[in-house]
Amino acid sequence: MRPFIYLILLILNFYSVQSFAARVAILIDDIGNHANDLSALEISGQLSYAILPYTPYADSFSKKAAILDRDVILHVPMEAVSGKALGPGALTSDMDKYALQKQLIEALDDYPKVIGINNHMGSFLTQKVVPMAWTMEILRDRDLFFVDSKTSKDSQAQNMAKLFGVANASRHVFLDNIPSEKQMMFRLRQLIHIAKKSGSGIAIAHPYPETIKFLPSAIHALEKEGIELVPISQLIMDKPIRLANQTNTN
Repeated sequence: MRPFIYLILLILNFYSVQSFAARVAILIDDIGNHANDLSALEISGQLSYAILPYTPYADSFSKKAAILDRDVILHVPMEAVSGKALGPGALTSDMDKYALQKQLIEALDDYPKVIGINNHMGSFLTQKVVPMAWTMEILRDRDLFFVDSKTSKDSQAQNMAKLFGVANASRHVFLDNIPSEKQMMFRLRQLIHIAKKSGSGIAIAHPYPETIKFLPSAIHALEKEGIELVPISQLIMDKPIRLANQTNTN
């Protein structure tokens, strides 16, 4: 019986590995300020989107994205080290627990179709344990996930997410910090390398005209590399299963 059992284990392991092929999510931030942002929904592929609260086109974008079955999260403004103006719905370090949670709850209530949040700016606030704990408390209670945009290497956001049992992930690559085709292709290659090495990767992009033009070819390049573009929620929800699978095969 031993050879038979060994063969079965090999087959199961093969299909386990196959079912967890390299995947990436591309999250387009800063949606809502411009009518042209809606063109990001015309790109074929499972892109994900982060809408800025209380911007002119956030609500219509969210509703159209839901019809297309695309992931939409809330791009919550958070205090930056630079002190740059944040816009409406911002979370800042001078807020007490009640004020911060009230602000977040009101924004989430206004956009009921969102399934998670990430930070807009936030290089200062995400370093602060207490405000991040207050944030994660709300996400836990609403069963929402958190994506750390990683605007600070000292971010405490994921630590607090884990503490509160909030599903989470963090950005690996900013695709269009320099929105030229050459630079975006360089960042895409970085994303591909990360995904092949670790099994997954997350890129953040923006609704720049150059980026909208580049993304169809980027999606095609991912397909040629055998990498699957998936919604951000799928990547996050698969994370515990992937970790368990890696542990069992080590």
